[in-house]
Amino acid sequence: MDIPFLSETFYALLTGVPLTLQLALLSTGAGAAFALVLAAMRVSRLPLLDAAARLYVFVFRGTPLLVQIFVIYYGLGQFPAVRASFAWPFLREPYWCAVLALTLNTAAYGSEIVRGGLLAVPYGQIEAARAIGMSRSLLLRRVILPLAIRQALPAYGNELILMVKSTSLASIITLMEITGIAAKIVSETYRIIEVFVAAGALYLLINFALTRLIAAAEYWLTPDLRPASLVPRRRLQENAS
Repeated sequence: MDIPFLSETFYALLTGVPLTLQLALLSTGAGAAFALVLAAMRVSRLPLLDAAARLYVFVFRGTPLLVQIFVIYYGLGQFPAVRASFAWPFLREPYWCAVLALTLNTAAYGSEIVRGGLLAVPYGQIEAARAIGMSRSLLLRRVILPLAIRQALPAYGNELILMVKSTSLASIITLMEITGIAAKIVSETYRIIEVFVAAGALYLLINFALTRLIAAAEYWLTPDLRPASLVPRRRLQENAS
């Protein structure tokens, strides 16, 4: 394996990192907001809303992300109504088509994660909040959502990592993120192993950094994971003596 070429390729692929992170973070953020709406529809106990959310999740979880990208990028432009709509300036751009496809896809998976987090909130804490007179909106903000986020964070961290890897499919519609640049270098040099080893190493580094950030957020949001402070222990020992 040619180490100098591998190093040169790695630095060339670094130029695709900003676009990869943009696609992953923007689609995951927008998808999380949409997932919250879908989860609320699922737990609303309204049959029509529940059925609509179930159908959405079934379609987007049951079809490949690559097919969804193709349908949005190549398929929507086939309809004159779409080309005449206000959304066409965005839908004709590969960047926004990729963001839309990734957002819709991650929202389907994220809604089930959020729903699981909501259902995991202990009912006793909800009853206690109601007993002290909390309104429904205050109960949602102070009790349900914080606890649901803590429960859903590890699984949603996995979803973020999956979205980073899923951005590689955006290269199919001409976006020059990490995989797109790697494919371009391969077409010029025909050195597949070195190029994709460098690309895989770069994805690995990005996801390693994300796992550390997710672990730090989980640690911060979950007090029982933190070690007990030494100061209270010393005070208890002093009081006991």
